[in-house]
Amino acid sequence: MKHIDSPSTPGKFKMEKAPYNRLRLQSSIAKLTFWSLVFVGMIFVFFYRSPSSLNPVSSDLSRRSLRTSSYSGPNFEKKVRQSAKPRSRHGMSVLVTGAAGFVGTHVSASLKRRGDGVLGLDNFNSYYDPSLKRARQTLLERSGVYIVEGDINDGELLAKLFDIVPFTHVMHLAAQAGVRFAMENPSSYVHSNIAGLVSVLEFCKNANPQPAIVWASSSSVYGLNTKVPFSERDRTDQPASLYAATKKAGEEIAHTYNHIYGLSLTGLRFFTVYGPWGRPDMAYFFFTRDILKGKSIPIFEAVNHGTVARDFTFIEDIVMGSLAALDTAEKSTGSGGKKKGPAQLRVYNLGNTSPVPVGDLVSILEKLLKVKAKRLVMKMPRNGDVPFTHANISLAERELGYKPTTDLHTGLKKFVQWYLSYYVDGKKSTQ
Repeated sequence: MKHIDSPSTPGKFKMEKAPYNRLRLQSSIAKLTFWSLVFVGMIFVFFYRSPSSLNPVSSDLSRRSLRTSSYSGPNFEKKVRQSAKPRSRHGMSVLVTGAAGFVGTHVSASLKRRGDGVLGLDNFNSYYDPSLKRARQTLLERSGVYIVEGDINDGELLAKLFDIVPFTHVMHLAAQAGVRFAMENPSSYVHSNIAGLVSVLEFCKNANPQPAIVWASSSSVYGLNTKVPFSERDRTDQPASLYAATKKAGEEIAHTYNHIYGLSLTGLRFFTVYGPWGRPDMAYFFFTRDILKGKSIPIFEAVNHGTVARDFTFIEDIVMGSLAALDTAEKSTGSGGKKKGPAQLRVYNLGNTSPVPVGDLVSILEKLLKVKAKRLVMKMPRNGDVPFTHANISLAERELGYKPTTDLHTGLKKFVQWYLSYYVDGKKSTQ
C-alpha cells in the first residue's frame, strides 16, 4: 500500500500530485473492497454450500448438531456425571473427544480401568464404516464409559458438558483422519482439525478451572523432510498433504492459546498406529481384507524404485505414551479466559523407532493369514503420502518414560486374531 503515502517532496509538487493520489487511493480502496467481498464469498461457499453428496462427513455433522437440544434433563446429566466421576479422590476427570475412534477407544478404556473418570464425545461420522465405531461404543459402555453423540463444533453441546462436569483434563483425539481423502473432501479437514480444535480450546480457556489438554498431532507434520529420524526440533513447514497442513496449523493454534490464555497443552505426534479395533482405511487393515479375498494389493515404491517404509507403532504403546502425557501434564494457569502465568507447552513423537518396508509388512501378513498375497507394485501417486517415517523418541523417553515394547510381527499377530474374530468368526461383512 506504499503508493497511498504522501509524496516526499514538499511545496508545489505536493499540490500538483494530490488529485492523482486521490484517484489512486480511491482505486486501491475499490480493489480492496472487491477482493474482500470475493474472499468472504469464497468462505461462504466453502463452508456452507458444500454439496452433501461430496461431503458425507459434513452432512452427517449437520444432522448430529440438530440433536443437541435432546441432551438435557436429569437422566442425561446423571449419565454424564457418573461416567466422568473418578473412582478415587485423586483421579482425573477426562473428556475424550473422538472416543469411538481407534485411539480414542483404547485410551478411554485404559483410563477407566485404572480408575479415572471418562466422558466420551464422538460424532460417528461416515468417513469409514460407522458400525465399527458403534461396536467400539458398545465395548466402552460395558466398562462404564458413556459416549455423547455430538460434534466438537457444537458450542451449545460443549457448553452443556463443561457446565455439568469440571473436567481436569481433555484428551482431544477427534479429527478428520487420512491423507488421501483430503483430495476429495478438503472442507472436512478444515471443519474438524482446525475449527474443531479452536472450538475445544475456546471452551477450555473459558472454563474455571481450566483443564490441561493433551491432543493428537501427527507424524505427517514432518512432511517432505529428508533428515531421519524425525526429531521434535526438526522443521515442520513443508507439509505434503492438506491433512498434514491442518495438523501443523493445530500446533500453531495450540501455541497461541498457551501464550494468550495459559492453557497447558501437550501435542502428540503419532506414527502409523495399528492394532485391534483399528481403522479400515489403514494399509495393514485393508491389506488383510484383500489378501483374504484374493484381491491384488498395491505396494507403492518411491522414486527410482526406492523403498516405502513406515514407523509402525502398536496401539498399546501409543496408549502408554498418551496416558503418560496426561499424568505429567501440569495445570493450566488461566482462569475464565485470563492468563495468570506461564503454562506448560510440549510436543512429543510417539513412534516405534523401527521403520519397516511395506513389502515386509505384507510378508508378515501372508505368514499370519497363511495366504499368499497378490502384489501389485506401482509408483507412489502424488496424493500426499510420503516415502518414509521414522521417529526419534528420545524426548518422550526422557520426559514421559515412553518405551515401546511391541515389534511389528507381535502387533500384527494380535491384530489378525482380532480381525478374524470380528469379521470372519463374527460373520461381519468386510468393507
